[in-house]
Amino acid sequence: MADTLLLQLVSPERVLVDEQVTEAQIPALDGFIGVLPGHAPLVSELKTGGVLSYQAEGKEKVLAVYGGFVEVLPDRVRVLADGAEHREEIDLKAAQEQLAKATAAAQNTQQGTQENPDAAIAEMQRAQARVDAAVKPSN
Repeated sequence: MADTLLLQLVSPERVLVDEQVTEAQIPALDGFIGVLPGHAPLVSELKTGGVLSYQAEGKEKVLAVYGGFVEVLPDRVRVLADGAEHREEIDLKAAQEQLAKATAAAQNTQQGTQENPDAAIAEMQRAQARVDAAVKPSN
């Protein structure tokens, strides 16, 4: 069995990751999937907003991922994300402000003053993923 697998992560705008990794943590709809080389095949939906991390060249790398799908095979992982950002691309202060606004909008939804509750909650989840990715400690 190989000691690495190919991780490919693409969004509609660009290819974000295309490299050999030793492990990956994928934010699936029902919880995180830990993937090592030789993992059993599976397909899953991604969370609306989550943090994807992986180990490559002895370093942990982190991205905020906003929905999509993941396909896991024994020698590769393909992530088709609706959107994603590398941790280094996220402005923490702006992400925190976005989270505060999204949280207020979601609270208005609960009070019945917001027209689209699903959109407000999804925006809050995406904002939370940005903050979580930006502050996730490095290994």
